[in-house]
Amino acid sequence: MRVALVGPPQSGKSTLFSAVTETAVDLYAAPTVRHAVVHVPEPRLEFLVKLDNPKKVTEAAIEFVDVPGCSLDDAKGREEWRHFLPEVRQADLLALVIRDFANEAVPAYRGRIDPQADLDVVWEEFLFADLDTASTRIERLEKSLKKPTKTHDAEKRELELLTRCRAALEAEEPLSSVSMSDEQRRQLASFAFLTQKPAVAIRNVSDDRASSAEALMARHAVDSVVLSASIEAEIAALPPVDRESFLQDFGLQGSTRGRLIRTCYRACGLISFFTTGPDEVRAWTIPRGATAQEAAGVIHTDFARGFIRAETVGYDELVACHDFRGAKAAGKVRKEGKGYVVQDGDVLHILAST
Repeated sequence: MRVALVGPPQSGKSTLFSAVTETAVDLYAAPTVRHAVVHVPEPRLEFLVKLDNPKKVTEAAIEFVDVPGCSLDDAKGREEWRHFLPEVRQADLLALVIRDFANEAVPAYRGRIDPQADLDVVWEEFLFADLDTASTRIERLEKSLKKPTKTHDAEKRELELLTRCRAALEAEEPLSSVSMSDEQRRQLASFAFLTQKPAVAIRNVSDDRASSAEALMARHAVDSVVLSASIEAEIAALPPVDRESFLQDFGLQGSTRGRLIRTCYRACGLISFFTTGPDEVRAWTIPRGATAQEAAGVIHTDFARGFIRAETVGYDELVACHDFRGAKAAGKVRKEGKGYVVQDGDVLHILAST
């Protein structure tokens, strides 16, 4: 999964990026897109590792992208935004970082601290970018349909769909609200429309409000987070043994890294399942609602093609029974077919003919 941190200038995106990815960032360098892959915190792996003492442990990973903030008040800023837009479109999730802290050393965007207004500005820019893309394609289709071509029927269907999309955008409604079939969604996938993507609103507050500020009300965001990027950057710079006491001093329950990643998973409808054995214990990421056969395909495409069954036990059931032998004796290890819907925390052993 790829998460793009986007927002107005001076909103704290790069500070948050540095904290979450634990990478050093030069905040005074020329604006540039930064990428970093981090491991997904997964405490359930610890128990599985104790059971099998594997040669290798593999965590799931998530990529964060720090997209420079651009002033939309002038032509130069809008040109910079268009330059960075392809990076935003490649993301699976948009994390909208909104400033809600005062700092005389860091000038506020547009000379004011107004998180709700800034959030609205970012969202309006997404709507406008999608409207521009849809309108440009509609113009080309209308010209093409004046000539007889082999793709006439397909282009006509595409035009009808995009016309509905344009109407929604003109009404300031996201494309995620437009009713369409799975086939139509696939048809639009190449456009990578921003308002079709899930979004999370991140309220970046001052240190003294990190544990008390309320989340932003964002009509088009599927979830929201309150944090202080400056605190999180300090925590990331500490030795691991000192972090817990630092968090307690600020009244925080866990670091933002884990909390933000869990929020991203929820927003994208993702869950984790596990495979375990003496060679490797591994966490895998799949969409909520995926079947056992689809989960097998994530491990290896051959496992999906030759799927026979999945021996399955829930993580909590496994812990309650202490180990796999106890789980089997208690009848908690089930034999599931290809249509079984995998649950978060399931431990799977895939049997397949290859």
